[in-house]
Amino acid sequence: MNKMNPNRQITADGDQRTDRLVTIPNIICVLRLLGSVVLVVLAATGNSTAFVWLFVALAMSDWVDGKLARLLNQRSVWGPRLDSWADAGLYLALLIGSIMLHGDTLRSELTWILPALGSYALSTGAGFWKYRRWPSYHTRAAKTSWFLILVGAVCMLGQWGQWELWPLRVALVAITLTNLEALLITILSPHWRADIETVLTILRERKRARSKM
Repeated sequence: MNKMNPNRQITADGDQRTDRLVTIPNIICVLRLLGSVVLVVLAATGNSTAFVWLFVALAMSDWVDGKLARLLNQRSVWGPRLDSWADAGLYLALLIGSIMLHGDTLRSELTWILPALGSYALSTGAGFWKYRRWPSYHTRAAKTSWFLILVGAVCMLGQWGQWELWPLRVALVAITLTNLEALLITILSPHWRADIETVLTILRERKRARSKM
């Protein structure tokens, strides 16, 4: 605990974050998680247009909460975890809703979908096994994958012509690679951390540590 400010904590990687749970970015994460439930309801009732627009809004909130956390100086120890939970809920709702709305199309894309799901389960499971908590790295690759899945999902759900599935396929490959990088970070990092740009960050730190020995 930081003695100068009892509301702030120093994380294991030296980052200073507030220990407040109620912040604007955290509220946005909770709203995204709740909105994911609404997504499933919209899909179950066959309201595909509202499903697409709500997904876009919820996905954009993922970009907004990180920006606000830095802009308002409201980065918290809870933020990365809430953000990861909300993201997992959103993409689970996207998968469930897409199956409800376009199940036949997705069945033909299992070759692309299964590696993304399997690598996510592997990287998340490794984080739980090693740290007893959800990995929350928010790497550059994860941010790129976020944009690609947003575009891919909209193209697939909107059924935009003969090329509608290729953006989704590209996104799923990017997600698989992102998850494998997260797995490598978990293997290399001795303690739980949040907001790591790339696995190279860990490799550079390990190299510096060895040079000081």
